[in-house]
Amino acid sequence: MAIDASKPESPGWWLARLGKKLLDEREDRTVDGERVVGLDTLRKYAEGNPPLPYVPGIDPAEIHEWMKDARTNWTSLVIDSPTERMGVDGFRFGKAKGGKSAKTADEDANRIWQENSMDADSDLVHYGALSQRRAFVLVEKGDDGRPVLTHETPRQVAVEHAQGNRRELAAGLKLWRDDWTGRTMATLWTPDSVYEFTTKSSAPTFSARTASLRQWDALTLPNSPDGVTVNSLSVVPLVPFVNRRNRRPEGFAEHEDVLSIQNRINLSLINLIAAMKYGAFRQRWAAGLEVDEDPITGAKIQPFKLDIKSLWTTDDTEVKFGEFASTDLKPYIAAVESGVQDLAAISRTPPHYLLGQVVNVSGDALKAAETGLVSKVRDRQRNFGESWENVMRLSFKVLGDDARATAYDAETLWADPESRSISELADAAVKKDAAGVPWRQRMEDMGYTPTQIDRMEIDRAADAMNATPPTDAPPLSIQDARDKRAQRAPTDPRPVIGRGDDADAA
Repeated sequence: MAIDASKPESPGWWLARLGKKLLDEREDRTVDGERVVGLDTLRKYAEGNPPLPYVPGIDPAEIHEWMKDARTNWTSLVIDSPTERMGVDGFRFGKAKGGKSAKTADEDANRIWQENSMDADSDLVHYGALSQRRAFVLVEKGDDGRPVLTHETPRQVAVEHAQGNRRELAAGLKLWRDDWTGRTMATLWTPDSVYEFTTKSSAPTFSARTASLRQWDALTLPNSPDGVTVNSLSVVPLVPFVNRRNRRPEGFAEHEDVLSIQNRINLSLINLIAAMKYGAFRQRWAAGLEVDEDPITGAKIQPFKLDIKSLWTTDDTEVKFGEFASTDLKPYIAAVESGVQDLAAISRTPPHYLLGQVVNVSGDALKAAETGLVSKVRDRQRNFGESWENVMRLSFKVLGDDARATAYDAETLWADPESRSISELADAAVKKDAAGVPWRQRMEDMGYTPTQIDRMEIDRAADAMNATPPTDAPPLSIQDARDKRAQRAPTDPRPVIGRGDDADAA
């Protein structure tokens, strides 16, 4: 039975609308007269597979072979450099709610985080958002009733916001191919219901004017007639992580504005290889030389062979030998370096990351060169931090904890994106201690995670107890005091305080 897609906001209408949106974004397209790069192209650049440059007079097949040696994936550094500085240390809840302390909420959030291996998978979310404009985290209830967090990509997931509200999702769709059955599966979420669809087609298509989806079938699940289940969370359980929303509402990839510079660098590298291959060595010429022909093929016979030990001679006095000057490779290298510098300036990637030229550079100079990168990372952390807090609130909603599901004073704790030495951190901690900053906050500023701080707090209390002298110790006798004093080094000026000293003085 065909699925009706004509009624707005019906399951079939959402499937057609979001399915088309998802598939269209994979390919390059033109929007309002402007060419928009598709997700497939962004992925190729991120993986180091950009399109081949065009060089007049050179066979494209030969260009393809040259690209294997000439390809230098600068755009991957543009993505990796901020990603490697974005680490989530934990979460902080400001006030006690629901009869539980804020510290307990922090520990529960950390448990959810560790249960889902988000120490590793959060990097996938950050990298996906930076390289593909956005990423998603799907929050579901597991078989044990605990929240399950999974990273989703925009190649498989599309969402639609409510009209006039960029913070509320009206629907979300996940479209993927099931390798076990060979079928294409789709899951549609609305605030009220969850729908499952399937089709035998490996490459389904959607049209803007689709009235019915004949190739799709509603998947009937246990206890859910017609493939419909009630959405117990009452919200679409997909949390978007949108990169650079200020550039484009649907997101802007980290390397999207330097693709043309990468193309220019690739062309300069190809020209450099062509110059190295055909013009880097001096080409010899001979004038007035008669060249014999092969009697069978008629091809010219090369009279001389290039050999460092050979001497070219001829009996004809009219013959002249000479050589052309080799091609200067410095302009080609300068063109590559110029393109890399432009790429570094626009993407705010430290130049020494790209060029690798660090000679007699002070630490202050290196820190100043990384200022732009650090500022960019902090900007991404502000946006992604809000999304992680939504993930935690939705996770507590799965657990039925309404108090923490609405805890809008939650805060994401990020690792410091700046490179600091141990001495700098320790010196800052000492000064903050003098200024009255609490011990736990000082430890956070030094880069320790909440789990490490909890363990240190226990060890610190144990050390304090072990360091306290017993109050019921018997007083020292005169002879014990003398023996204790005799065991000290002669240079130790400290007096022995006890009854023995009083007795000696008497």
